[in-house]
Amino acid sequence: MRVLLIDDHALFRIGLRELLERRNIEVVAAEGGCREGIDAAIRERPDVVLLDMRMPEMSGLEVLRELRIQHPGLPIVMLTTSREEEDVIESLQSGANGYLLKDMEPDELLTALDEIVKGATVVARELTGILARAVQGEMPSTAGSQDGSVFGDLTPREREILCLLAEGQSNKVIARNLGISDGTVKLHVKAILRKLDVHSRVEAAVMAVEHNLCQKE
Repeated sequence: MRVLLIDDHALFRIGLRELLERRNIEVVAAEGGCREGIDAAIRERPDVVLLDMRMPEMSGLEVLRELRIQHPGLPIVMLTTSREEEDVIESLQSGANGYLLKDMEPDELLTALDEIVKGATVVARELTGILARAVQGEMPSTAGSQDGSVFGDLTPREREILCLLAEGQSNKVIARNLGISDGTVKLHVKAILRKLDVHSRVEAAVMAVEHNLCQKE
């Protein structure tokens, strides 16, 4: 795996580089400046970018959006101390493939990076409740629309399960709440991902949030 780091905090950047390299992960560049990081992404073509949220020259979101325009398929992960709901939702809506926290365990980080490189979207476990609060209307959606056309192919049961996914519920909890088997839930989830043309539960949940699909009455 070839990783690019973009973070203005030198001690963290150096420490993370050493940690990754000790785990036999190649760090193609570790940049403290946003423009240097963007140039490195173009030059090095890494497998994944680890990007800080708060930086003085540009925000992490601005870097994310620019990289997403130039490299639509490049996996980009926000690695930050920010637990702000707006940061999480806006990052995912802007195309981040993951939102991870700097205080996570090294093994958790490596597992998350492996999943992201394989095509998954990963959010730190501590932040799963944010999607639930967004769905329940405790923060405004940046999309601000009730457009349900995206979800027109979903059955009523699939819509119900999608909303439970967006609340952060596991397959087992969904199965218990709906009185169906785990296997049935898995089949519904696979159908949801296929119909929405996404690769992970998080991406599907973000779509539900964007379109206010699950707003409570």
